[in-house]
Amino acid sequence: MKENKKRSAWSWIPTLYFAEGLPYVAVMTVAVVMYKNLGLSNTEIALYTSWLYLPWVIKPIWSPFIDLIKTKRWWINAMQSLIAAAFAGIAFFIPTTHFIQITLAFFWLLAFASATHDIAADGFYMHGLEEGEQSFFVGIRNIFYRIAMIFGQGVLVMIAGLAEQGKIFKSLGGNIALSWSLCFYLLAAIFLALAVYHFFILPKPVSDTARSDINAATIWKNFGITFASFFKKNHLGLMFFFLLTYRLGESQLAKIAQPFMLDSASAGGLEVSTANVGLIYGTIGVIALLLGGITSGILISRHGFKKWILPMALAINIPDILYVILAMAGKASFAAVTCCVTLEQFGYGFGFTAYMMYLIFIAQGEHKTAHYAIGTGFMALGMMLPGMVAGWIADTIGYKLFFIWVCLCTVPGIIASLLVRKQIPETFGKKETKNETA
Repeated sequence: MKENKKRSAWSWIPTLYFAEGLPYVAVMTVAVVMYKNLGLSNTEIALYTSWLYLPWVIKPIWSPFIDLIKTKRWWINAMQSLIAAAFAGIAFFIPTTHFIQITLAFFWLLAFASATHDIAADGFYMHGLEEGEQSFFVGIRNIFYRIAMIFGQGVLVMIAGLAEQGKIFKSLGGNIALSWSLCFYLLAAIFLALAVYHFFILPKPVSDTARSDINAATIWKNFGITFASFFKKNHLGLMFFFLLTYRLGESQLAKIAQPFMLDSASAGGLEVSTANVGLIYGTIGVIALLLGGITSGILISRHGFKKWILPMALAINIPDILYVILAMAGKASFAAVTCCVTLEQFGYGFGFTAYMMYLIFIAQGEHKTAHYAIGTGFMALGMMLPGMVAGWIADTIGYKLFFIWVCLCTVPGIIASLLVRKQIPETFGKKETKNETA
């Protein structure tokens, strides 16, 4: 136990949150690019991959049981091993005849394991660190979560694209299925290494124990009371209007942006190579998103959430018109596509902070941790439902009209922000200065 107390948090926080981000981005983004490369239609891609949001929608339901059964350390080790197995399963079956059904089954397993890992990792974070350390490492864990995004939808997609072109192994040139299989075997190896590393490195805090003072019946009763209290909040209709519409345009754009880049000019796409999509969307785009989030956090801490909610709503929505311009222009240069994606992703990062701040705002009061978790479930639902039909809409009306439709879908979120703004206190989210507290 002494050894665990001395172990630096730097030895496990970065790797733990890299491990939290990587399977999520594999399910939500990498799968979209892979299925597009393997010939699925936009309708199929959006429907199948949007369903994979479900574990994150409903994870508040089983999160209390993570406290009841085993330790959070055990759950982390078990889920990382399961994630490694799921990645290997996807890799093995990509080159087979019935790859769609079988890989989707493994993606479902991956999604549930990843959502469960999120619960355990976030809980373990509070057990493994002192209170002062927790606040210090919030920024560090977010950075490594974003690094996982860059690696997943950036570096990994680039590897798949280069392998497909025969630039990594000449024998893989032109073989899309084996190129993607190689990438998922790489993910399996990374997660197996992470599971082994964390088995030995994660501390064993005394507080991380299974709860013996409660049982399943008590959990269900308390969950029912907590869940019901969430629906007793003031301005309930406006709250759900905001939660479900703030990203209504983005939820559809996110599912079609990469297929649009990859598609041929004859199909209305931009004919960007897989490797360049990984560079533009998964690397440069994620860096822009991260910078947008950092900028918005600084501004809210200085001036308060109320002042910035409307500019943030505009920032997350208005840049969607750039995709209309790209679709109208047809095949665009690498520089033009990069510029548009960078601006759109910076706006998304800048505007998404408003959503997270609103979740904190509505979670205030009794059961705030549970209410925040329930709020994140509705956040995922707001991405899942519109995303499911985005591909069908794009295939039915074409990319040009689809992106115009996306822009129209941004209007309800902007209206919701205007209405919500009236409820927010001037000082909410604003960092107190010494003069103000004196």
